[in-house]
Amino acid sequence: MSFEFIPTRIPEVLLIKPRLFSDNRGCFLESWQRDKFAAAGISAPMVQDNLSESSQGTLRGLHYQIQQPQGKLVQVLAGEVYDVAVDLRRHSPTFGQWIAERLSWENKHMLWIPPGFAHGFYVVSAYALFTYKCTDFYAPPFERSILWNDPDLAIPWPLQDGQPPALSRKDEAGLLLRQAEVYP
Repeated sequence: MSFEFIPTRIPEVLLIKPRLFSDNRGCFLESWQRDKFAAAGISAPMVQDNLSESSQGTLRGLHYQIQQPQGKLVQVLAGEVYDVAVDLRRHSPTFGQWIAERLSWENKHMLWIPPGFAHGFYVVSAYALFTYKCTDFYAPPFERSILWNDPDLAIPWPLQDGQPPALSRKDEAGLLLRQAEVYP
């Protein structure tokens, strides 16, 4: 098998471990294979690929689109991040809960975050090159942000030397979950 699909404590969010083929020249892995992902329940078409480069201490998120929600298959190509998904589906038994995984080029793990979740990551290494496939197109009018340090979520971000993260203005202005628009 080329991939191991592992449900997290929020079962719809999957940790994906690709099979690695290594020798003295380096390594090879499949990062996406439509039929194998569909067999694991990830069958929505991927319509957009994104790439982000960020320095240590950068926090991007927690982002979502209230309309045109995006499922995301996320992966780190260089460095390491602390990756977080928050369930924003009001009628879900895990509404308001979150999961976090460390993703790195070293471990080569991926995370599947279905539509209905906010997503964010914090760069742990000196820098990180982060890529993700999306199930819907970026739609700025529908973009929303949950405040990264919402006390009700209490996400234990691994902040570098306890310093505040580098944030965009949009992320600084994120809302608390209890104030935010969420999915039905």
